[in-house]
Order: sequence, then C-alpha cells, then structure tokens
Amino acid sequence: MSDLSPILLFVFNRPQHTRRTLAALEKNHLAKDSTLYIYSDGPKTSEDIDRVNKVRSIIREPLAFKNIVIKERKKNYGLAENVIDGVSKVIQKHRKVIVLEDDLETSPFALQYFNDALNLYKDVNKVMHISGYMYPVANKANLTESFFFRAISSWGWATWDRAWEHFDPDIESLTKNFTKEKIKKFSIDGKENFWRQVKLYKTNKINSWAIRWYLSVFNQDGLSLYPRESMIQNMGTDGSGAHADIDEAYKVDLATAPIEISPLAPKENKIAYEAIKHFFAHRKGNLFERAIRYIRNKLLK
Repeated sequence: MSDLSPILLFVFNRPQHTRRTLAALEKNHLAKDSTLYIYSDGPKTSEDIDRVNKVRSIIREPLAFKNIVIKERKKNYGLAENVIDGVSKVIQKHRKVIVLEDDLETSPFALQYFNDALNLYKDVNKVMHISGYMYPVANKANLTESFFFRAISSWGWATWDRAWEHFDPDIESLTKNFTKEKIKKFSIDGKENFWRQVKLYKTNKINSWAIRWYLSVFNQDGLSLYPRESMIQNMGTDGSGAHADIDEAYKVDLATAPIEISPLAPKENKIAYEAIKHFFAHRKGNLFERAIRYIRNKLLK
C-alpha cells in the first residue's frame, strides 16, 4: 500500500506498557513500511525521572519501522497538551495521522484497518474520526464489519487535516449552544458520562483533549467509523493511566483477521447505536459489583 499514514505514539512514564505497545505495533503487517513518530513527555515530578528515562531508553532501541522520529519534551506537557500539539504538528505535515498512546495493544491488522479507512473516506467530510477500539457489546454478530457511530473513542484513532481543523480547545465555545436535548443526544440518551466529563473539565478536575475533540466532531454533526472486531485493547484499565481506575468492563478480544472496509453511507448505524447504548447502561454491573469495584480502586490508590 502506498501513501501510508504516519503513526503518532505518545509515551510518558510507563516502561512496561510502552514495551508491550511497541511490541504489538511492530507485529502489524504494515509496520515496516510506516513512519513512527514518538512524543515522549517530560517528568512531572522528581519521582517520574527514572521511569521517563527508562521509557526513553526503550524507544531508542532498534524498532521495525521504516522511519522513526522521536520528540523528547524537556518539560512536562501533560497528556492533553502533548496530544493536541503533537497531532497538530504531524497532521500539518502529512495531512492524516494514526494516534496511539503508551497503554494500547494493537491487533496485527490495526494499521491495515486504519489506512484502508483513511483512504476510503478521505473525501467524505461527514466522516471525521476512525476508532480502532470497539466496545464489548452483546450480540456483536448482528453488526456489519464496520459502521458509523456519533461518539469518538480515544483508544487508538485516526483522522485527517480536514477534520482536525475543526478541533476547538475552548470548552465554553464548544458548549455555548447546548440545550437539554443536545446534552441527551451527546450523552447517548444519558447512558454515558460524556456530559459529566464536560462539567469536570469546566471545574478543572480533569484536563481532557478527548472530550473537546468529541464536542468538536459532534458540533459538526460528524461521524466516527468503528470496526466490529476491536483493533485495540486498552492495557491502561489496570489503574495506571492518567484518568483510569481498574475496570474489566472494557476488555476485548483483539481482531485476529483483517476486516474489509466497504463504502458505507455516512449515517449512524441504528443497530450499533442501540448495542453500544446498552453496553454503556449496563457496563457497571449491579450495586454489589459497583461497590466491590469502588472499594478495590480506593484501596489501590
């Protein structure tokens, strides 16, 4: 395949996760023909210095990619600023990008999926985001091999410059025209906590680039392409991530075969919408299961 998208990987202070992410990515069939950008964030505290240095040793090891470009931050940007800056710079140069973080394990067919989708929908303005992760929904066999859904997923994704130009970092601008009806639509009929994330961001309790990217896509009436078989497994649900608690609900089986990306009409898939909404509504389990998970997370913090 010609004109492969560059891969942009963000790493920080988790050497074991970084090594697993790179090992899986190297097994992708298009890795050896792809350019890999690695943005390494600087230490936030003195306790981070040793782990950041270990990560930087790992990313300097010989890796099976066509080209490797490493950007080592002298200071700590934080995940949000690092992602926004890195995506903006790489996409300005290449016009498209595949984005990963240091806790994401890829299927060997992930790069094929991302590149096929980027090529097929490059001129379809309504399609703004390609998700690599797919939720572990019930009755997955009822879904088509790929489909459109309104919300973005930040766990392995891709986009184009034409879509990223709509990214707005200003949360007030993004939400100034939101009505109760729009909030309900944005939050998947109130079944997911997307609007809660907006409120947490506004009160400086989280600093999320992803919720602002979803708002940017949502305000353009944009769509995200999803695969039926997940191309991404998030290892960060072990509690090691920037905003993550231990959560088994999002574990998936990675795709073991390539999927055919066929042209679809740019509209949300109703069956997929209901399946994902059901997952959001039931992923936390019953009251006993929620209590056990809450206690476990508190004890490990």
